Amino acid sequence: MAASEENSALFPIFILTIMAIPLVPYTMVKLSRAVSKKQRTIHCQCLECDRSGKYKRSLFKKISNFSTWSNLTLVLLWVVMIFLIYYTKNMSRETQVFDPFSILGLELGVSDSEIKKAYRRLSIQYHPDKNPDPEANKYFVESISKAYQALTDPVSRENFEKYGHPDGRQGFQMGIALPKFLLDIDGASGGILLLWIVGVCILLPLVIAVIYLSRSSKYTGNYVMHQTLSAYYYLMKPSLAPSKVMDVFNKAAEYMEIPVRRTDDEPLQKLFMSVRSELNLDPKNMKQEQAKFWKQHPAIVKTELLIQAQLTRESGVLSPALQGDFRRVLELAPRLLEELLKMAVLPRTSQGHGWLRPAVGVVELSQCIVQAVPLSARKSSGVSSEGNSPFLQLPHFSDAVVKKIARKKVKSFQELQEMSLEDRSELLTQVAGLSATDAEDIEKVLEMMPSLTVDITCETEGEEGIQEGDIVTLQAWVTLKRPNGLIGALPHAPYFPFHKEENYWVLLADSVSNNVWFSQKVSFMDEGGAITAASKTISDTMEGSGAGVKETNDAVREAIEKVKGGSRLVMGKLQAPSEGTYNLTCYCMCDSWIGCDKKTSLKIKVLKRTRAGTRGLVSDEGAIAEEGMEEEDEIEEEEYDDYESEYSEDEDDKKDVDEKRGSKKANGTVKKKESSSEESGSEEE
Repeated sequence: MAASEENSALFPIFILTIMAIPLVPYTMVKLSRAVSKKQRTIHCQCLECDRSGKYKRSLFKKISNFSTWSNLTLVLLWVVMIFLIYYTKNMSRETQVFDPFSILGLELGVSDSEIKKAYRRLSIQYHPDKNPDPEANKYFVESISKAYQALTDPVSRENFEKYGHPDGRQGFQMGIALPKFLLDIDGASGGILLLWIVGVCILLPLVIAVIYLSRSSKYTGNYVMHQTLSAYYYLMKPSLAPSKVMDVFNKAAEYMEIPVRRTDDEPLQKLFMSVRSELNLDPKNMKQEQAKFWKQHPAIVKTELLIQAQLTRESGVLSPALQGDFRRVLELAPRLLEELLKMAVLPRTSQGHGWLRPAVGVVELSQCIVQAVPLSARKSSGVSSEGNSPFLQLPHFSDAVVKKIARKKVKSFQELQEMSLEDRSELLTQVAGLSATDAEDIEKVLEMMPSLTVDITCETEGEEGIQEGDIVTLQAWVTLKRPNGLIGALPHAPYFPFHKEENYWVLLADSVSNNVWFSQKVSFMDEGGAITAASKTISDTMEGSGAGVKETNDAVREAIEKVKGGSRLVMGKLQAPSEGTYNLTCYCMCDSWIGCDKKTSLKIKVLKRTRAGTRGLVSDEGAIAEEGMEEEDEIEEEEYDDYESEYSEDEDDKKDVDEKRGSKKANGTVKKKESSSEESGSEEE
């Protein structure tokens, strides 16, 4: 019975240990994320951003942001842990080890007379005849009397002085840290113990595994549904125009789960009339186009109208129910657009290249959603060759202001940026009619806008020149500069209701053939991670080339200084195509700012293979590739036929495709001749 009581007393300690193992590290991760998130809230501090309330933290907003299910569960678990700690501490005081000498207030080795004196003294104080208190009676019977009996018995006293227990040396005991009522196996609680073991050891892990597997089978690592990726993959086309990217983007399965209510019909009808000009409807057949639009799936119609409400800044007219759906659509938009871009640059052609035009369209759509600028504003007009979209992302700017400053020959956004502070202030206040406060807000945003430079090289490691089939190493340093000196900051996006970090996409592409050779995402927010990645990459590259320790350390030190100065390293490998000269373009595009993209030309000359073997390839694969060359050419011709018939917009594109097809056939012939010459050379050897 005593052993059972001792085991049940350890049950709170057992529960406390099980809770602390996952709870303490999870709490540390949550706190570190909160600190890093607080450090990443550097923004322009203009009046429009302040009015949006996105960066202000009122008491109510702090409570609402904190009172999420995960945070409340975390707090509740900590409350339970604190209670268990307090209970365990008090329990340890109550369950003290039986020590007769300390109970009688004596020291080891005292005489029998002193033991009797102590017993009489305590009897006068705690004996039931002297003290009617029930607690005193209990203490006298359970402690004082047992202590006196243990010390007056010579055997018990000797055992206690030698082994610390009146019964002598104690054997090794094991128990189960469970409550007392569960350990009563002979009684009715035996079934409860069995249920406890089955529930904790079998059912609980099984339920957790089922929930995890069901969720993992439904979502990817980026928390995007597999059904969405499948739809994006099959709907993506090689020449998808930016205006048509929206039709693919709103087919996400996440948007299909947004509820469609009958009460939303009237607000959506009003919203449709407001954004009708942005829906690419044919004005000649407006009735038919409208009927066709409303015949789509209700979730698709609702999603597209809500996105158009963001682009046209008409979200203020939405009902409270639609406001919640509107925020949900925008919350999912960044990661869905990222996955859509990955589907665009996914290798599709026989050479393993992605598609440039839809990739650019996805980035442009992301820019417009973040800045709340209509897609129609990107079209070139008489005022600006690049459209009004870069101007409209500035605070207090409108189409009327753009027309006013165009009278002073300021027709491009770059011209506005390159003006001196005094000239720009005079232009905004006197010509555009803006106040001094508005002009100050515009200056704050212009100081936050990034300026990009790209230094890119392509070479074959350890060899001179690039030959057919070589594994080419691409190395690019992307440098970001802002007029205010910051590197990592949040973009000016007062109409986007969530925190949105800047992300940049580096695309090495051939604009003539619409092929993306290489793509990679770059972020300037995490400097520590960028330093670690650049150091490891440079170190591995230098060691692979046979450089010494000093040279490697110098290269790593130089890379770290570049990263601290606002540069990020982009490295990748790609296989050299057939012989020829390729005029490529390196696109560095931001998914948040409009008008900050950078294009860098890169000319790659691929020579005829003269070195033995094929770098990075197995000879069998090379033979298979040569045998299937004619098949690949036929597939390419079919792809380009589809490109011309369905997606080409003018005759120039058709001519480019014909020229590219002819060049590919020529390259295939050259490669066949080379292979035959190499085979003959090997036979002679």
